[in-house]
Amino acid sequence: TKPYFTWKVLCVMKALFDLTASQEIYAPHSIRMEGDLTLGGLFPVHARGIPGEPCGDIKKENGIHRLEAMMYALDQINSDDDLLPNVTLGARVLDTCSRDTYALEKSLTFVQALIQKDTSDVRCTNGEPPVFVKPEKVVGVIGASASSVSIMVANILRLFQIPQISYASTAPELSDDRRYDFFSRVVPPDSFQAQAMVDIVKAMGWNYVSTIASEGSYGEKGVDAFQQLSREAGGICIAQSLKIPHNHKQENFDKIIRLLLDTRYARAVVLFTSDEDIRGILNASKRADQVGHFLWIGSDSWGAKISPVHQLEEAAVGAVTILPKRATIVGFDAYFTSRTLENNRRNVWFAEYWEENFNCKLMSSSKKEDTSRKCTGQERIGIDSKYEQEGKVQFVIDAVYALAHALHNMQRDLCPDVSGICEDMDLAGGKKLLKYIRSVTFNGSAGTSVTFNKNGDAPGRYDLFQYQMDNNSSPGYKNIGQWMETLQLNDMQWPNGQTEIPSSVCSLPCRTGERKKAVKGMPCCWHCEPCDGYQYQYDATSCKLCSYNMRPNPNRTACQPIPIVKLEWHSPWAVIPVFLAMLGIIATIFVMATFVRHNDTPIVRASGRELSYVLLTGIFLCYIITFLMIAKPDVAVCSFRRIFLGLGMCISYAALLTKTNRIYRIFEEGKKSVTAPRLISPTSQLAITTCLIAIQLLGVFIWFGVDPPNTIIDYDEQKTVNPDQARGVLKCDITDLQIICSLGYSILLMVTCTVYAIKTRGVPENFNEAKPIGFTMYTTCIVWLAFIPIFFGTAQSAEKLYIQTTTLCISMNLSASVALGMLYIPKVYVIIFHPELNVQKRKRSFKAVVTAASLTTRLSHKTSDRPNGEAKTELCENVDPNSKFHHIRVHKPSPNYSTGLVLKNCL
Repeated sequence: TKPYFTWKVLCVMKALFDLTASQEIYAPHSIRMEGDLTLGGLFPVHARGIPGEPCGDIKKENGIHRLEAMMYALDQINSDDDLLPNVTLGARVLDTCSRDTYALEKSLTFVQALIQKDTSDVRCTNGEPPVFVKPEKVVGVIGASASSVSIMVANILRLFQIPQISYASTAPELSDDRRYDFFSRVVPPDSFQAQAMVDIVKAMGWNYVSTIASEGSYGEKGVDAFQQLSREAGGICIAQSLKIPHNHKQENFDKIIRLLLDTRYARAVVLFTSDEDIRGILNASKRADQVGHFLWIGSDSWGAKISPVHQLEEAAVGAVTILPKRATIVGFDAYFTSRTLENNRRNVWFAEYWEENFNCKLMSSSKKEDTSRKCTGQERIGIDSKYEQEGKVQFVIDAVYALAHALHNMQRDLCPDVSGICEDMDLAGGKKLLKYIRSVTFNGSAGTSVTFNKNGDAPGRYDLFQYQMDNNSSPGYKNIGQWMETLQLNDMQWPNGQTEIPSSVCSLPCRTGERKKAVKGMPCCWHCEPCDGYQYQYDATSCKLCSYNMRPNPNRTACQPIPIVKLEWHSPWAVIPVFLAMLGIIATIFVMATFVRHNDTPIVRASGRELSYVLLTGIFLCYIITFLMIAKPDVAVCSFRRIFLGLGMCISYAALLTKTNRIYRIFEEGKKSVTAPRLISPTSQLAITTCLIAIQLLGVFIWFGVDPPNTIIDYDEQKTVNPDQARGVLKCDITDLQIICSLGYSILLMVTCTVYAIKTRGVPENFNEAKPIGFTMYTTCIVWLAFIPIFFGTAQSAEKLYIQTTTLCISMNLSASVALGMLYIPKVYVIIFHPELNVQKRKRSFKAVVTAASLTTRLSHKTSDRPNGEAKTELCENVDPNSKFHHIRVHKPSPNYSTGLVLKNCL
């Protein structure tokens, strides 16, 4: 009992055998060559027939060329004295008609000799038992071509342990040694071919492709292998995977083209189809006016065949096809071109080929109806018709030789002393022969080694072709490279004269500085999103934030340092404060020089020379701070800023506060007694002022100890939304709060001085500068009240550095200018332009001064009782503060002037 035999299988086999029982033992549509050992052959001599007909038109290349290659190989082997000596190989060749079911039916011929028939109840008409002609035993089968046919036939042959060697079937499914253990092939499986096609797609930069498969194992398994390998390789997405049915119509191909156009960007189309289906697809693309749009990638079923592209050359231009590495067999060309109707009678289909090849009719009953020309029989292949060796001829020859070498080795081992076939070899069976087949190694017809791996597969070696057409040559296939585990590509041409590789992508590459955001479920499709803000492109799919002191470069591929800025001297923000400061400094120096020159004049002495010089020094420092605020920050500049930021104002307002306090105390004391208040001498005034200034300096020194001066680069101040405008600000390590605290003491002195100015607003006119000081303080308060909201209101502005610095400098300049203008400019005017007023007046005693002040107060309440005018009394203090005597000058009442005391500026 044979392994794998079951009663169910036997019943199926019996049913199939009964279908052919009525046929002749040697069917008219088969080739039989006598020999000691018979090899079976399966070839697609005819195409698939229309519904109701098993076979269609004859296939010149795929059918006749390959069939004749087997005949040629057998002739060569039989004439070789070293290979199978004294053994003649015969053949039984069948037509599969490119249909798996038809091939299965015909292949039963190969197993007839192995099926035992029960003929006990069969009798001839005369009552005698019948004499059966035993069919020849087929030791091995060469074929089939299509993978679907090989799979169907392999399932039968394995039951009878008949080895099978295919010359063209490449379906990965056939590599399964558990299911197809008696199947071998001299062509590499589609798993290698699919890998080569994946490498081609990646080399072209295509990541979005469609696939088309002919229904059946070859097409479907080939596409499955391509999809699996593309997933493993990554970077390739399948736009559509379409299938062509067995019983296809023109509408099926038109629908496929319409579906492909739904994903127009997927221009590359991988084809695992039969050559008939290739023609249907090319025709449909031509009808849809899409010639040149699709980029075809054909499997070895397309290879370098002429039939799929005949009269469809424009639609095929640019197609990249793959074919197991092959060579033209010169001996076969000579053999085939010498075939005629006379010397090739063993080929029962050769007459039909002759008619098709030469477009003529051999007899009136010929089925060829598209011509009326009669064949002469003198036509010659390659002379009267175009001839080019079909691509699989080499593999047919190698398959026959592989079986012959296996039989040779088997005969040498089993029949060492016998010339020819011995009984041991005759009874050895297919399983032993299979071992010899899997172990053969020889140089094939193309000079390359022929071997099989444990699954019966040949190594992967492919030539790559492209169908090209230009003005300088006729259209045809051009070898553009090879694949032998790695891809090698040469120059290629593309449709419509394109010089660059056409694209077949779902999404165009993102520009520099943009990241890919993948579409869910389609890793090869994405949207491009710019890296915005302070982000840069970290890789193709992500953006990262630059560090705090960096910003993205213009193309956002990396980060670069943020430029460092400071307030420049030529900036408009600096020019105005500097201009005002320079005017102020010039004016201050002029006033100071005037006072020094006229140091002993009454006006200078009456102004209080000591405090005036202190006040002028403070005003000068208020102007000087502008230059420190604009200068480039360093440790020294920052130190001086801390010192002088509040010092100038402190000195100014300390002197003014001392003056207003002195006036206030004098007149408040005068209301109570005639005794002079304490600490009103110049020395005392200087001491008081120095103490007030010392408090400011003490605070500054404490600040130095707690937080030593330093420079910083503030990247947050000008970190704008647009990173191109971002700047790092070089500045001193002084916060806004520290600036206000530094000025806070000076502001306190200013407010206190203002309070005293308000309290002394009622003193006699022009006495001790009370009113000018009051106006000065009122104006200064307005200036600083405007400064505070501007300073803090711009804290979040990108121009904070410029606005705050300019505001601070201008505020200090205005404060100094107000004090200088109201307190000293009038005196300088008098000193320079009216020197006659700068003279000493009559002296008066302190008692007179106080009495006059009291009298002024009392008289101010009686002005309404004097209808004809009021007495006007003028008191003039001695210009010498140490004098003990004072004088009073009383004017007569005038009808137009109110009585009042005018206390001259004498203290």
